[in-house]
Amino acid sequence: MSNMQEIYLDIDRHLLHDEKPSIYLNTIFCEPIFCRPPFNALYKLKEAKQSPIHHPEGSVWNHTLLVVDEAAKVKNKSKDARAFMWAALLHDIGKPDTTKVRGGKITSYDHDKVGAKLAKEFLEEFTDDSKFVEVVATLIRWHMQILFVVKDWPFADIKTMKQQVDINEVALLGLCDRLGRLNEDREEEEKNIQTFIQKCNKC
Repeated sequence: MSNMQEIYLDIDRHLLHDEKPSIYLNTIFCEPIFCRPPFNALYKLKEAKQSPIHHPEGSVWNHTLLVVDEAAKVKNKSKDARAFMWAALLHDIGKPDTTKVRGGKITSYDHDKVGAKLAKEFLEEFTDDSKFVEVVATLIRWHMQILFVVKDWPFADIKTMKQQVDINEVALLGLCDRLGRLNEDREEEEKNIQTFIQKCNKC
């Protein structure tokens, strides 16, 4: 077994069993192996900036650690805890490639779509479990729909989403995503999730 495969399996174990997987993830983040493919896809998250208004926690990596810890609290509510936790870890893997400054604002348009592709490529380096990989990639593909649906933005595509993924799984991941920031309002975010589910159920 290669060193990279061992680290992948270690991450998998900590995601599934740790109360705060962020502790382990931060410990291994500085290992030289994280600078090499495919782990450099995670290393890039540290360098990817976010809007200080929406993400006062700083880099995408900081946000990801908060999301993973939130996900660890509710993973037992998921139909597939393993896929759910990997989706939490990789949900913003598309941001480094899509982040740009537009009109003075930091944006990452289509990071959900790009991220789904990158997450699939990353996981396929370590596993031939195509069903698992597809579940993770699909959750990542649709994780931004909560914002789009709640705000009635034209990017919302409830029909296609419901054909590809369980909206309750998207809602669970989305709640962790929204709570994985330093200025979160839990009550408000939980209301948004309920609004998302209600709107999806009407379609």
